[in-house]
Formats: sequence, structure tokens, C-alpha cells
Amino acid sequence: MPLDTVAQLVPAVAGLPFEEGYVSSVIFVSLYVSLIAVTLSTLFSIPVALVMGFTDFPGQQFVKSVINTGMGFPSVVVGLLVLFAVSNQGPLGTFDLIFTKQAMIMSQFVLATPPITAISLAAITGVSGNVRDAAHALGGTRIDVALVVIKEARYGIATAVLAGFGRAISEVGSVLIVGGNITSADGISKTRTLTTAIQLEARQGQYGTAMVLGAVLVALVLLVNAIVVRLGSDGVSGR
Repeated sequence: MPLDTVAQLVPAVAGLPFEEGYVSSVIFVSLYVSLIAVTLSTLFSIPVALVMGFTDFPGQQFVKSVINTGMGFPSVVVGLLVLFAVSNQGPLGTFDLIFTKQAMIMSQFVLATPPITAISLAAITGVSGNVRDAAHALGGTRIDVALVVIKEARYGIATAVLAGFGRAISEVGSVLIVGGNITSADGISKTRTLTTAIQLEARQGQYGTAMVLGAVLVALVLLVNAIVVRLGSDGVSGR
């Protein structure tokens, strides 16, 4: 990078509102909302994938189609549906969840669940039937067989969870609708995430802050990719 460019960036970075906690609060809200949403989605998605992978039931193909469709479902539509659910006219209106982190978690849960379920299901059904037969032959119960299959499919399940996290933390439309992109009077984020902050800062011409926030977001995405690559390397070397 040319020295004159660095010289221009140094004052911009030095003038960012780190001392007020703006950037750190935005990062905290992003990670808080995304991690909780993905954790809840994982606890829901993996049992669903196991049930679908181990049993046959009427309408199973329809359920798979719904899950696959959900992977590409428009996020703004999800945001509108969650906004209606938590509004005064919605079924959850009495809980006063509008423009809160809880509403954002609900929205990201809906967005993260389809990819986690679909990829986990593919990983579980991809486990060789010989593994299940061997577990049954050794006297294993259904739970024992399920645990063995999960162990064999752990790389695919980990990939599913990380894919869900990637979609959650990079989301803009739905969290903007249900969260409101709110900060307190002292500039601390209440419902502002990295993506919504980047959008706002860039629109206001605060390109230095937007670039720093963008770099943080990219770093988080690269970290997720590095984890997937590491897990893949371990899975191949362990065979």
C-alpha cells in the first residue's frame, strides 16, 4: 500500500469512536445475536435432521422441499413476518419484543435453521448404512446408533452450523426491519449490528468507520472459513 494512502488512513482510524465504545458495542451485539440464534437453531435442526434421516413418514419429501426452499427465502420477508409477530397486532405483541435483540434472534433463527437442517440431513444420510448395521449388531439402542452416526457426520454437521452462522452474522435486511438499527444517546449499540452499521456509516459518508467495521466482518468470515478448512483437514487425516 502506498505511503500516502497509509498517511491518509491513519487520521481516519485515529478519529474513530473507539473510546466511546461504539465499534465494540456493535461487534458485541452482532456476536450476541448471531451466536444465540445459531445455538438455538442447532439445538432444533440437528434433532429434526436425525428424525428425517432415520425414519420415513408421509410428507417427508414435502418437508425436505420446504427446508430447501427456506435456504433461499428472502430475508426481508422473514423480517416482515417476525415484525408482524412481535408487533402490537401480532401473537407475541404482549411481550413487547419489537426493536429488541430478542426479535433479531428470532429473525436470525428462522434464517439459519434451513441451511443447518438441510446440510446436517445431507451429512447424516451420507453416512454408510454399514455403520448403522454395525452399531445395531453390537447391541446398540436407537440413541447409540444416532450418536455413532453423528460422530461419523460431525464434519458435515459442523459445516452446517458454520454455514448458519455465516448467514446469520452477514444478514442485513431482516435485522434492520425487526431491530431498527438503534443506538443509545451515548452512541452505544442497542440493536445495531456490523452489517447495519456498515450500511448506515457508508450512507453518511463515514467511510473510515465503515471500512473498519467491514474489516471486522470479513475477519469473522475468514475465521469461520478457517475453522471449516481445519475441520476438513482433520477429517481427512483422521481417516
